[in-house]
Amino acid sequence: MTPLTIEDRQLRFERGTHDDAFLLDTYTKLVYPRIIEEKMLSLLRQGKISKWFSGIGQEAIAVGATMALRDDEYILPMHRNLGVFTTRGMPFRKLFAQWQGKASGYSKGRERSFHFGSQEHRVVGMISHLGPQMGIADGIALAHRLKKESRCTIVFTGDGATSEGDFHESVNVAAVWDLPVLFIIENNGYGLSTPSSEQFRMKSFVDKAIGYGMEGVQIAGNNILEVYNNLAKLADSVRENPRPILVECITFRMRGHEEASGTKYVPKELFEEWGKKDPVANYEGWLLKHGVLTIAKRDEIRARLKDGIEEDLKHAFEEPEPVPMKEQEEGDVYAPAVIDRTRTADPPGRLPGSPTTDGAPEKRMIDAIQEGLAQSMERHPELVLMGQDIAEYGGAFKITEGFVERFGKDRVRNTPLCESAILGAALGLSIKGMKAMMEMQFADFVSEGITQICNNLAKIHYRWGQNADVVVRMPTGAGVGAGPFHSQSNEMWFVKTPGLKVVYPSTPYDAKGLLMTAFDDPNPVMFFEHKAMYRSINGPVPEQPYSIPFGQARVVREGSAMSIITYGMGVHWATDVQRETGIDIDIIDLRTLVPLDVETILASVKKTGKVLLLHEDTLTAGFGGELAAIIAEHAFEHLDAPIVRVASWDTPVPFAIPLEQGFLPKGRLKAAVERLAGY
Repeated sequence: MTPLTIEDRQLRFERGTHDDAFLLDTYTKLVYPRIIEEKMLSLLRQGKISKWFSGIGQEAIAVGATMALRDDEYILPMHRNLGVFTTRGMPFRKLFAQWQGKASGYSKGRERSFHFGSQEHRVVGMISHLGPQMGIADGIALAHRLKKESRCTIVFTGDGATSEGDFHESVNVAAVWDLPVLFIIENNGYGLSTPSSEQFRMKSFVDKAIGYGMEGVQIAGNNILEVYNNLAKLADSVRENPRPILVECITFRMRGHEEASGTKYVPKELFEEWGKKDPVANYEGWLLKHGVLTIAKRDEIRARLKDGIEEDLKHAFEEPEPVPMKEQEEGDVYAPAVIDRTRTADPPGRLPGSPTTDGAPEKRMIDAIQEGLAQSMERHPELVLMGQDIAEYGGAFKITEGFVERFGKDRVRNTPLCESAILGAALGLSIKGMKAMMEMQFADFVSEGITQICNNLAKIHYRWGQNADVVVRMPTGAGVGAGPFHSQSNEMWFVKTPGLKVVYPSTPYDAKGLLMTAFDDPNPVMFFEHKAMYRSINGPVPEQPYSIPFGQARVVREGSAMSIITYGMGVHWATDVQRETGIDIDIIDLRTLVPLDVETILASVKKTGKVLLLHEDTLTAGFGGELAAIIAEHAFEHLDAPIVRVASWDTPVPFAIPLEQGFLPKGRLKAAVERLAGY
């Protein structure tokens, strides 16, 4: 017998063991998003809404996939997956408020469309970059594996978004780690206006699965029963035998990418062909033909759904526009930094604050970081470390050497070279209530994960109240002859991104205490560690766990002649110059750039009247510019001399040692200090 083609299966419904109640419930779930869509298009034509991404023609995939999951399993949808939200029982009134930017929506008016999530409904919304949610799915699935929970995660993507690097990275990680994820590709033939022939060359995505060493399944995406039956079986399979599966759902988009873009770029005959495969009309016709559904019952279901929509619309339209309040808006950027005892078996409470160093053993910076990391692993049993070569090898700088033996490979994980997917996985772990650390092999390589850090980790709490309990360790800095790709000071890439905290210690004592604070903080922390200080800087470090609060600068030395405000390696350069010149310098070590201790900065400037801003980063757009603006705005009348900035040249970091020494500000610092002192 010749097997049915995918085209045949779009129209052939197999009842199997499903009873009438199930078939009717499926119909209700399938028709509901269609009725909502029809109403949205009507409102759009009337000018009552501003934008709409239509999923007409693709409802069977979203509805069938959601039905295939358990209520406590996560699903990560995209633009055309309204059926996910409705099938999960999310109230239409709240959904419409979300689309209209009202305060009662899921993101308080801060987002539109489906760019939000809901922990209550186990839905994690997308961002406009399309691909990064796949890495998050990896992290959620990893949490299920680590917790030994038999669960499946579903994440959606379109055929166009499979061209993004995030798709490759996330699918590859899932395959390597045997993560229970169903990657649902809605192949509707177009990425906005670009047809598949200009997106990829393989015949089907099932073929692509082979390259990742994973299974691939192709489904008739317009057949609700085929979608549900297949995905329910696959979900059961990966719960029992954890692994990823690539699922290609063949479908078609009957409207534009969004309504304003239109559909002129699509051949007319395609609409005629796919109009005959309408998932709602065909399923409805099949139910009527077999007596499962009557005309009266159909009309009753549709009328009930329409009445509910109209009632909810009335209330949503009556709701006033949100009122901008600076305190509230800024207050929601970060999650409150408090201990949640439900998240960890231990600790019992906050770490003690900064202890005395009296009698504390001398440690190198690298040893202090290693100790703080190990003690954080002990305090937080659900903390997972991830990074390239961090397991048996111990990392590029050997900070995690011996950790596999102490904490096991589940918690100390080597990763493929895919920074974006691993950062996404770290966020996924956080969504499941865990903690994660990712070690960048070098801070320079973080550019591979900028979207995840600046658009997912940083914004997610502001968008829908989900914290990102992630620490990104960043070996940074020059002075070791490593050239332009292993020596950058790139802290300013993150200082300007609301939602991130940026930490940059200069001593072993601070490195341990600030690192342990980072792991107690529920927000994403970019933790910079200067490579040249790892083994060259020693200092007393208490052996017990302790914390140093973020946002508290350290007065390294009190003086009256001028202030040097700096951080990282600059602290040691400033200290050396003070000793060499004998000038009575007030030296301030910022320790954290976000949050910033403005009070200590201004107090020092007001005391001395002269200020030099020192950092290793390049001069233009370096942190000194921000500090200069703050000082000029709030302490101008206290200045006795122009503000001086000393920083690296505005070039990439050169390789040759003589060139690198010329690039760095250390050789120019003494002259600048003496000029300022003599002003």
